[in-house]
Amino acid sequence: MAGILANLRSTVIAGFVLTVIMAVAVVGATGEGSPGGASYWTFVFRWLHVLSGVMWIGLLWYFNFVQIPNMPNIPDEQKPAIGKVIAPAALWWFRWGAMGTIVTGLILAMLNGYLVQALTLGTDGVAKHMAIGIGMWLGIIMWFNVWFVIWPNQKKALGMVEVDADAKAAAARTAMLFSRTNTLLSIPMLYAMVSAQNIY
Repeated sequence: MAGILANLRSTVIAGFVLTVIMAVAVVGATGEGSPGGASYWTFVFRWLHVLSGVMWIGLLWYFNFVQIPNMPNIPDEQKPAIGKVIAPAALWWFRWGAMGTIVTGLILAMLNGYLVQALTLGTDGVAKHMAIGIGMWLGIIMWFNVWFVIWPNQKKALGMVEVDADAKAAAARTAMLFSRTNTLLSIPMLYAMVSAQNIY
């Protein structure tokens, strides 16, 4: 077991294998939930949506609740380790977590038959479509911020793109403010998503 847990790739693969075993056991014990139907694929995309969303929002909150507030406490000689090693790796998973969340969310809305109704904010008068639509639009804004504001500015702030010191400082501030914007939006976004599934 230690061999599996010592390697991240092996750990993740084992997690997926365990998921398959669990799913087979549930289907075998209950006769329900077997793959093949439309409802099963809707479930699969909901699971993938949640999985990628946990990666995205988890890293967003890591940056805002842990890394950014604690950077002033890190000695200057240790900061390059964050900027050259930790932050680029975290930003890679952050960006692709955002992309995975948006793509699987749009597919899920399409499979559920409410993509247009949600994107038009429930103009059909259905509260669930309005709630999920608000969540979707907040998620889309957050995704846009990640890919087109935060990431380009982080590349400058981390020295991946050469800019002068003033531009580097300005880029770091812009990335931080848009990351904080996404943190702010994540709270009502998650409420809208969960309420649409459980209240309406």
